[in-house]
Amino acid sequence: MTLQVAATGRLTSEQVRSALRAATLAPSTHNTQPWLFASGPGGIEVRADPDRILPVADADRRELLLSCGAALFNLRAAIHACGVHPVVTLFPRRPEPDLLAVVRPVGGASVDDRLARLAREIPRRHTNRSPFSTEVVPPAVVGLLRHAAELEHAWLPRLDHGQVAGLKELVRTSHRIQMNDPAFVAEWQRWTARDRSSRDGVPMSAGGTPPAGDAWVLRDFGTRAAGSLRPGPAPEPLVVVIGSFGDDHLDRLRTGQAMQRVLLTATALRLDASFISQPVEVAHLRERLRVLLGGGVWPQIILRLGHGSPAAPVPRRDLEEVVVAPTLLTA
Repeated sequence: MTLQVAATGRLTSEQVRSALRAATLAPSTHNTQPWLFASGPGGIEVRADPDRILPVADADRRELLLSCGAALFNLRAAIHACGVHPVVTLFPRRPEPDLLAVVRPVGGASVDDRLARLAREIPRRHTNRSPFSTEVVPPAVVGLLRHAAELEHAWLPRLDHGQVAGLKELVRTSHRIQMNDPAFVAEWQRWTARDRSSRDGVPMSAGGTPPAGDAWVLRDFGTRAAGSLRPGPAPEPLVVVIGSFGDDHLDRLRTGQAMQRVLLTATALRLDASFISQPVEVAHLRERLRVLLGGGVWPQIILRLGHGSPAAPVPRRDLEEVVVAPTLLTA
């Protein structure tokens, strides 16, 4: 059965469909894709999918909100690239926590070339879990990524050598804690090493075991023999933390949008990226990371940036699986 998507505001049905497809290309923990959408005459709803919460790794739904925020940014960028202005209302109905946002296309807009460029990067962006080369990321890149985060009301601090060393230790400690937790390992294994027919989770072909001696512990999602980098000294990637000044649901949803703007900016700069999630998934170590950063910013996600070997994107659910009937939208 073919999904029928109605025209929304000043968008045609085909433009709505294209924008929804762009939204589904956002990153998510273990590729759970924890989002649902609804399209009606008054706009597009963005919803959390409660059936895709990770109760062990993400008990407070923080990463779910980051993922849905990333999908929301993609939706905004794709609509803007059509020459239409998206007006976004976050948490429009407070008693309904799964209704995260409504996006209403309200009329023509002069196209922001920077945002339109990021919209073109959406199909290219994907997580690269392979080892990175020793090619150095220019220091000026950090300033560009920080500006991208600031545009979405988040913060990307510049880490000094002591903070990088402290973060490495937190990564090792949190990785060890999670790997010694049978409940975490069982949940992780349910979503990883999927076969090629699966439309979610992380397939074996997308994995990338790090080289021996890599100071940054990466989760082993499987191995990729074809196209992998030659053995050599462990690279030192650019590692950045994206944080928020508060830590409620609104802050997390906004930071998810910032995360995606940062990731698309990195993609436009021809950088690869992957996530270092362990220190922000273990609550007491996340608090230690906050102290390490100076205490003024709540760390929400850690990114590893560099130049990896070619990697295929992970699969996505069809629109038929993620588009549901609207509950709020009216003409």
